[in-house]
Amino acid sequence: MTLDALANEIAAQAKVEAELIISAAKEQANKIEEQAKIENSSFSTDMNIRAEKESTQLSVELVASAKQANQKHLLIARREELDATWNSIQEMVSSPNLEGRSDILKSLLNEASKSGKDMVLRPVSIDRKALDDGSFTLGEDVEGLGGFVLESKDRSIVLDYRFDNRLEEAWKNNLGIVNKTLFDN
Repeated sequence: MTLDALANEIAAQAKVEAELIISAAKEQANKIEEQAKIENSSFSTDMNIRAEKESTQLSVELVASAKQANQKHLLIARREELDATWNSIQEMVSSPNLEGRSDILKSLLNEASKSGKDMVLRPVSIDRKALDDGSFTLGEDVEGLGGFVLESKDRSIVLDYRFDNRLEEAWKNNLGIVNKTLFDN
């Protein structure tokens, strides 16, 4: 065998071996590529599922937060309306032009007269004239929407006949009705 023939045979064997190596490499590359596609698809699916779950959770949280904010605003608005109503009622009761004011004072005086004549009557300034009937000794004015306070001369006994406490008690007793009237359509 000549050198050229030997070189040709070696080159042919090298070419076959190279083709086998290239074929095996291509086959391995195809397998790696298929595996990568499968992993990529699985990863993509997992990420989509995770993103959907997070999106759903976030939307639930946002809706709940918005509902809570709306409820808070509604409660604040109701509180403001109740406060405005309470202030309006207090203003009306403290007015010297309150219808039936003199009748209320007479009724309170009648009730107070059962406590004894030796008491000092301390009127709310707005009602001083109406309460100066001579049944009680008049003392200094007291703060309030109307009415008076009776005190013993030694100040050990104090009976409160002011409109404030009675109005507050009536307000508390009727708050359900007030709420229903103001807020139920």
